[in-house]
Amino acid sequence: MAAPDSQDSQRSIQDDLRSVKFSQDNPAVPVEGAVTANDLLLAAYDPTRLHPLAQLGDQLDYLVLDDAKKNELPGAGTAIPSRGFSDDLCYGTGTMYLSGLALGGLWGVSEGARRPLAVSNMRLRINSILNSVTRRGTFIGNSAGVLALAYNGINSSIDSFRGKHDTAGSMAAGALTGALYKSTAGAKPALVAATLISGLAGIWSYVKKSV
Repeated sequence: MAAPDSQDSQRSIQDDLRSVKFSQDNPAVPVEGAVTANDLLLAAYDPTRLHPLAQLGDQLDYLVLDDAKKNELPGAGTAIPSRGFSDDLCYGTGTMYLSGLALGGLWGVSEGARRPLAVSNMRLRINSILNSVTRRGTFIGNSAGVLALAYNGINSSIDSFRGKHDTAGSMAAGALTGALYKSTAGAKPALVAATLISGLAGIWSYVKKSV
């Protein structure tokens, strides 16, 4: 009984579809005036007319963004323009990390190429070089990135507190960064690291202002 009913329903649906008529109320759009890709390539059509907001004229409101606004702290105008803490943090950390990877990679290549092997084999030599590169490169890169991250954070905090940017603030930030980085190794390593990074920060700040 089920099979004849299903066949009857399918026939009724087909009959309904055959009896459907489609009509178009609006006249067909002429294709002669339609814009084609050839018109755009030959500059025969103004592309700005395709933009839905092109006919607004002076009624369009624009958002005023401060992305191009530079750091206005006294002394912040150096050879390397900065828009504030976010720029120094991102670019400084990224630059130091990549530089550390490159220097560590060169150190690893030199170390792996000079390391004595039990058997003189090209595959073993390549493996030794790759092991040294991955060990030294990641160590130097990560250390440099952490130092830059801490330095930029401390330096920006000091500048914000003092209301100006100068060499003394950079050297103080370098000293705090070095002492913090080697704080777990004891007082003497922390003092040596603070002195070293403070001197490097002072030289870097002087060079930025002198160039």
